[in-house]
Amino acid sequence: MESNLVFIVGLLAILLTLVSMTKANEATHYYEFNVQEQTVTRLCKSHQILTVNGQFPGPIVEVRNGDAVTVKVTNKARYNVTIHWHGLRQMQNPWADGPEFVTQCPIRSGNSYTYRFIIQDQEGTLWWHAHSRWLRATVYGALIIHPKLGFSYPFPKPKLELPIVLGEWWTRDIVSVMQQALFSGAAPNISDALTINGQPGDLFKCSQQGTVRYTVNPGDTVLLRVINAALNQQLFFTVANHKLTVVATDAVYTKPFATDVIMVGPGQTTDVLLTANQKPGRYYMAARAYASARNAPFDNTTATAILEYKSATSRPILPPLPAYNDTNTVTAFSNQLKSPEKVNVPTKFDQSLFFAIGFGFFNCSPGPRCQGPNNTRFGASMNNVSFVLPSRVSLLQAYTNKIPNIYTTDFPPTPPVKFDYTGSVPRGLWQPIRGTKLYNLKFGSNVQIVLQDTNIFTTEDHPVHLHGYHFYVVGQGFGNFNPSSDPARFNLIDPPQRNTIDVPVGGWAAIRFVADNPGVWLMHCHIDTHLAWGFAMAFIVEDGVGLSQKLLPPPSDLPRC
Repeated sequence: MESNLVFIVGLLAILLTLVSMTKANEATHYYEFNVQEQTVTRLCKSHQILTVNGQFPGPIVEVRNGDAVTVKVTNKARYNVTIHWHGLRQMQNPWADGPEFVTQCPIRSGNSYTYRFIIQDQEGTLWWHAHSRWLRATVYGALIIHPKLGFSYPFPKPKLELPIVLGEWWTRDIVSVMQQALFSGAAPNISDALTINGQPGDLFKCSQQGTVRYTVNPGDTVLLRVINAALNQQLFFTVANHKLTVVATDAVYTKPFATDVIMVGPGQTTDVLLTANQKPGRYYMAARAYASARNAPFDNTTATAILEYKSATSRPILPPLPAYNDTNTVTAFSNQLKSPEKVNVPTKFDQSLFFAIGFGFFNCSPGPRCQGPNNTRFGASMNNVSFVLPSRVSLLQAYTNKIPNIYTTDFPPTPPVKFDYTGSVPRGLWQPIRGTKLYNLKFGSNVQIVLQDTNIFTTEDHPVHLHGYHFYVVGQGFGNFNPSSDPARFNLIDPPQRNTIDVPVGGWAAIRFVADNPGVWLMHCHIDTHLAWGFAMAFIVEDGVGLSQKLLPPPSDLPRC
């Protein structure tokens, strides 16, 4: 009886929230996602991939700030799956966030789950993707949030708006690639091509007919909504002979600035304005890898699409792109990202955390399951903990139902051992421990996290994503973070807001946020190879006071493990 009463009260709270949020100009949107297998041909080869509604990339979800969204996901594929709405705050509602075994159990083959959420004070470009193992290699699509009716962009309305979704393509089945890597303990096979909106472009064999083409008129202003959906690769992106004006990142407006090239990490989005002010012709949009790890293999191909002026028939012009290891260009680009005006950055914080991040290795006996360097298995960690997902219940269900022996709350706030993080790291520090360790945050607490790259095996630029939150990037630098001198250079006036931060190769990034969203929220590297190796942790943000600060109850159709 008591549990039924709690459920009814919670349901009423949800209904009241929906009513209060979806009034006046706000609307309710309903989508059906059917996850299914589809035969697709790329690079002269055909094989089955997972798609949504038979589309690759998947359908565009297009809404307005303030709208309510319902998405019924039916799994018609052979693999269990979840859908994550990357970058949505999901206020009080982690049940709709989507990471497998974190906020829900997966949707099993033949079953459905309905995601219900409200867009609250967000607009711009986000995206959605599978958050189950490596299925997001093909299960992804754009999530576009327009301003409320009667409101406009903080820049002149463009003539065209184009989602540009960057990805990777394997000619082998992606689940087989993942399984082979996890079995052997070695690095996975790299992708065979990069893609723009699902197509590699006409620099590849058998690809000319499928190359994506966009037609513009002279003088048109075009808003390119660039999304990096690649599984494992940071990407440079540019358009031949055209300047790009950056106006937003991760669905937050920025102070506009012009650039020839942008770098987008996996999980990140960047909105740019382009003016068709060149000689009428045909110009390549192009994407290629930014690969910062030393001596590591990567997909060294170039994906293209074509921007063509109306009636133009000339051969497309290929733009110059930075070298694959051009960290200077990445740094110059990221240093220009700022909020459009002064923002309210927490200047005092209740929690000051320091996370050493990067690779690790697990010792094992030589054999087919120990094919990492020197007969080891690759691992990854945060503060020497290699994260292990539960399998019989989600972390959120374990937290709300007080189920014991699923996780502990002793994730270390600092590395257990201090060392020269970006120098020569002793081999004795290369092996992390495995565990499902979470960290508690009080509702409303001000939090600072310094993310420090490490030189275990190699340094690398890591795109770190925090679910359920945007954060201010107050500082970045190379080498070891110096708590005495580096904070004096923090930008506390107009730092950019992001949901995914590329921690500089061999360096650090400092972020700040207010823990104002209760629930269990995953933080992880958005390179899926690193996530599979254990590069993750999760926060428990406790309830505050009053209904507006408390976790909503779980939906009745929440998948069971």
